[in-house]
Amino acid sequence: MTHSCPDGLEVLHCDNHLLAVNKPAGCVTQPAPGLCDSLQERAKHWIGCEYAKPGAVFLEAVHRIDRPVSGVVLFARTTKALCRCQQAVRERRWTKTYLAVVHGSPPRPAGRLQDALAHRERRGEIVEPHSPGAREAILEYEVLDTCVRYSLLRIALLTGRYHQIRAQLAHAGCPIVADTKYGGSGSLPQGAIALHHHRLDIDHPVRKTPCRFEAPPPASTPWIEFPVLVR
Repeated sequence: MTHSCPDGLEVLHCDNHLLAVNKPAGCVTQPAPGLCDSLQERAKHWIGCEYAKPGAVFLEAVHRIDRPVSGVVLFARTTKALCRCQQAVRERRWTKTYLAVVHGSPPRPAGRLQDALAHRERRGEIVEPHSPGAREAILEYEVLDTCVRYSLLRIALLTGRYHQIRAQLAHAGCPIVADTKYGGSGSLPQGAIALHHHRLDIDHPVRKTPCRFEAPPPASTPWIEFPVLVR
């Protein structure tokens, strides 16, 4: 199931326990101080209207993606689903696949990046393995296509560290387009960067069946420069 709602929420899947949506860049996942809008509040409003639920709606984000990043975000509609999903995240039983448009290209067409990453002053920094706060960060990448200016990468995120993909790609010499915090250049609407959570594979927390939630990347620059993307 995929459809857009009047408030701009793009729903990818909904059942009694889970809600998956395609987060637009520029929107925070959960409520934050000083912000009156969030994806979670939009999703709660949709649930309330769609199912005519009076009063408060239970809905909690199981994971978050950065404000300038678009793509799949999964919410739990029940406490049972929330607890089981959180355990699956801790045990790394989710498969997260991202797409990124980067400046230049990695040194090889496919490979693994394995670094020590520390969270320092709202940045992820590549550090020596034994530095204070260092944690192992691992991702695998594949170059799907190249054009004159950019490369399109598919990324399997094997650990979930703060700004991991952004910091590791920049360290590898191919920062994400428009990610000026990490050496990228250019600008995109809503403060977006060219990073998109494309696919999430999980076992359903209650039914135990395999589930795949997939969100198409934005149909805008720089994504439209790559015909390999099927929309």
